[in-house]
Amino acid sequence: MKTIRRIALFTVPLIALFLSGCGKNKDGSVPAKQDKIHIRVWETDGGIDEFIKQAGKEFSKLRPDVAVDYIYVGLPAMVETLEIDAPAGVAPDIITSPHDTLGIIVSKNLVLPTRNPGDISRKVLGACSKALTYNGTMYGYPVSAETYALFYNKKLIKEQDVPKTWDALVGWSGEFIANNPRRYPFVMDFMNMYYSVIFTTMNGNRLYGESGSEGQNPHMGTKDAIRGMEFFQSLREKLGIGSTELNTATCDGLFSSGNAAMYVTGLWNVKPFEKAGIDFGVAALPSLPGENKPAASFSGTRGMFVTAASKHPDVAADFLEFLLTPEMQQLRFSLTGAMPSIDTAVSSKYMAGFTKQLGYAFPMPSIPAMGNMWSESSETLRNIWNGADVAEEMRLLNEKIKG
Repeated sequence: MKTIRRIALFTVPLIALFLSGCGKNKDGSVPAKQDKIHIRVWETDGGIDEFIKQAGKEFSKLRPDVAVDYIYVGLPAMVETLEIDAPAGVAPDIITSPHDTLGIIVSKNLVLPTRNPGDISRKVLGACSKALTYNGTMYGYPVSAETYALFYNKKLIKEQDVPKTWDALVGWSGEFIANNPRRYPFVMDFMNMYYSVIFTTMNGNRLYGESGSEGQNPHMGTKDAIRGMEFFQSLREKLGIGSTELNTATCDGLFSSGNAAMYVTGLWNVKPFEKAGIDFGVAALPSLPGENKPAASFSGTRGMFVTAASKHPDVAADFLEFLLTPEMQQLRFSLTGAMPSIDTAVSSKYMAGFTKQLGYAFPMPSIPAMGNMWSESSETLRNIWNGADVAEEMRLLNEKIKG
């Protein structure tokens, strides 16, 4: 009897310890309680994690019956992981994704259409609602916007001298090079179509057409695209770049060290350049030759989507609509530096330049053919930069990226 009693006394704490370890699922999420609806959100980090946590707490004040659970999942693995978890019944209620993957996640039936798309479209910036529309249907909720613009170092170029045209930029650069042989007048990642697409937009030309959905007609072999890329090719010598390899990391380093007067980049570099002690401003892109408005840039939209596997799709949609309120958009900006997806004021002396450029930007196409575009365009850009026949290179690219 004593032995049995000792075993019983020893076993009860073990059972209690075992049960206490079951408070979380294997994926780190909190299991739903009967008195709470748990909305599981897959997101990344870098400030976005804190935003979801704080926004979740604020939402729960309005909806005490709801708890928002943040779970870290990296963007590269998010879609693939969702494909695995959805059939197993352990998928999240909400995922995030850049808008250019929209064609993939929709074709795989992983996300639901936007609830009340008309209301959401009127609430957000036009570029954002367009970016999350696929085959005439809107999916998800745009929580931030992005584009790039012209950064300029105020110690190297006076504000009144910041060029409004590419021809003026080239002209100013010649004088700068003569007086500053060890510095660059202008840099950008020329070998990255995310940026260099601007040169293909002459006369309103757009990659995959105005709608961004013409997979069989990429519009990269048009006269306007070829003319713009001929100008692109001429910049190598006119800007004194020569054989210098200007990738994104190199350009970041040149501008942050005070060795480049101007640089085409995005809002994500504001904090690093401030930290580096650079006194800079941000302006819209210069206009292309023969045009009188800023060159058209790619715009990006970060969307959050209710998954098709969500057990609480209406509550998840309620939370995502909450993220589009001015208070939440301002909170997101303060924590991440990302541009709001709605028309709301934020405290930043650089925002005016980005906002102006966004008015001339167009959404990156989200059709599956974009995968080919990214993989094929780098070689085309490099060949043209190094002197290859522009018309032939663009004709070949146009064929390779059909889909």
